[in-house]
Amino acid sequence: MTTRLTFYGIACYLAEGPNGCVLFDPFLTGNPVAPIGPDDVPTPDVIVVSHAAFDHSGDAAKVALRTKAPVICGVDTAELLVEQGVDRAQLRTTVWGIAVAVGNLFIQPVECHHWSVAKLSDGRFVTGTPMGFVITLEENCRIYHFGDSAVFGDMRLIGELHHPTVGLLGCTQPWSLVAPGPGEVVTGEMAPREAALAAELLRLELAVGSHYEDVSHPHVSEFLDEVGKQDSTGHRQALAMRPGETIDIDGPTFRFVR
Repeated sequence: MTTRLTFYGIACYLAEGPNGCVLFDPFLTGNPVAPIGPDDVPTPDVIVVSHAAFDHSGDAAKVALRTKAPVICGVDTAELLVEQGVDRAQLRTTVWGIAVAVGNLFIQPVECHHWSVAKLSDGRFVTGTPMGFVITLEENCRIYHFGDSAVFGDMRLIGELHHPTVGLLGCTQPWSLVAPGPGEVVTGEMAPREAALAAELLRLELAVGSHYEDVSHPHVSEFLDEVGKQDSTGHRQALAMRPGETIDIDGPTFRFVR
């Protein structure tokens, strides 16, 4: 059997496997490279939101209201979604370590070295815990979503405990969305070499570059090159998808389907 993975740009993916369909970090409205909008996303069995940043949580409410799919997220993201009209009964808040089952899907929140803060309409700021996820789509396909995490040593423990086979790893920034300010931002939450090291720590079979608008950016090419340099297994594969592209994953192999 196979799991199908579609990339919608930045860090938004749709993963469809024998155990169900997952929508990761739905940011489509305002996403300069998204091939579809929130009204066009196939109905998922579950929506997972890693943190409250607009380029990860942006359309979670719109998709949840249209599809009635449950949302797995942190407490600050939940407050933001409730304010946007989502019923609390549709939300399951969780944090690192508290696994959630939705039908046949097993959703494991894992440690994420980042921040998460939501600004509500009354001006209040609500903070929460950012999360990565390992989700089992089928027995031989467990997808890790990095949730904007920086690299950290205990990614090795995530690999040992949860055995992700595919990793969606940020290796740069969506540069047009970087906030203005003093100085110059020069990397994403993980630089290319750090993202390749994360693939090694997690013991992935397939390392997928993420968190970009332009697949031709030098950081993406550097990531693809570094994965091979960091690979101690001798068989890890790496790829970077263009927005709108889909791959079928069958164990350690993949193929582009559109």
